[in-house]
Amino acid sequence: MTDVLVTDVLVIGAGQAGLSTAHHLYRSGIDTIVVDAGEGPGGAWRHRWDTLTMAGVNGIRELPGTTPPQADPREPANRAIPAWFEHYESDQGIDVRRPVRIGRVESLDDGRLRSTGSAADGREVEYVSRILVNATGTWDAPFWPYYPGRESFAGRQLHTHDYRGPADVRGARVVVIGGGISAVQLAMEIAPVVAAQRWVTRRPPVWLERKFTQEAGRAAVAMVEERVRRGLPPRSVVSVTGLPLTAATRTARESGVLQRFPMFTSIDADGVQWADGSRFDADMLFWNTGFRASLDHLAPLHLRGAGGGIAMDGTRVVADPRIHLVGYGPSASTIGANRAGRAAAREITAFLATEPAAPQAI
Repeated sequence: MTDVLVTDVLVIGAGQAGLSTAHHLYRSGIDTIVVDAGEGPGGAWRHRWDTLTMAGVNGIRELPGTTPPQADPREPANRAIPAWFEHYESDQGIDVRRPVRIGRVESLDDGRLRSTGSAADGREVEYVSRILVNATGTWDAPFWPYYPGRESFAGRQLHTHDYRGPADVRGARVVVIGGGISAVQLAMEIAPVVAAQRWVTRRPPVWLERKFTQEAGRAAVAMVEERVRRGLPPRSVVSVTGLPLTAATRTARESGVLQRFPMFTSIDADGVQWADGSRFDADMLFWNTGFRASLDHLAPLHLRGAGGGIAMDGTRVVADPRIHLVGYGPSASTIGANRAGRAAAREITAFLATEPAAPQAI
């Protein structure tokens, strides 16, 4: 038997963006249900590698109504941040139903939305809502780019999503692929235990020599906002801010650990090759190539435009004003998540005040 619950707003996902939105919706007195696919609080932070400590986290912003805890810099982020989220949910009275994985969202004839999925015990669940806030983030959608010959590589291929620590690569000859912060962090982390490594990127890295200020963060968010407003696939905020040039990264560059090589042109069974004929024999290709928005469950709503992205007006989807995306595009980081949650709640409050309520019967 399927459990059917009716609410004004369904929030899917209880990471930073989802919790921020729920906080503001609760304060507005709007009937809201929050579901999350995780076994416990913490969103994607639950799945980070054990060797990522709070000292290595690239900035944590406060959740609304609180400030980040003063965690021990040596504490693993996959423990410290979930513990903070758990405390926040309890302190703010946010009731998150988990684990609930939503597999499909569709429109009903009466204008409401039906979201169906499964609970931990395999029981099917169904939520009917007037508004949907999607805050599923990107962790469940790792991006594996195609390169000629990738399928012929005889060694192991690993994505950031599945990395658990240096033991994964000990003694291997590794190609670290990607120009983001994760690639830099992990290239530095594995350097002492690998037999050899090459760091390759599509474009020369841009190192951020100045301090990353709130003004710089807002400017980066604005650049990504402009892309999603035009219906283009979003870039991450981090991709437009540059790489932080810290004492550690400066030392790694000087020692050769972060010597950057251009992207190879092909892959064969034994490694990678460049256009000039040079090559690197490898045991592992380590793809630090980012993530895409986890939106497959929204496919029945046909939200994507001709440009391949979803055109947005603030957090609201232009093609369907019942749908709000937070943790998407400019809010896919802690820089923009809080602002997105507040903006979504404000727009939803105004929308519900002007739209007549649908009948409660299914």
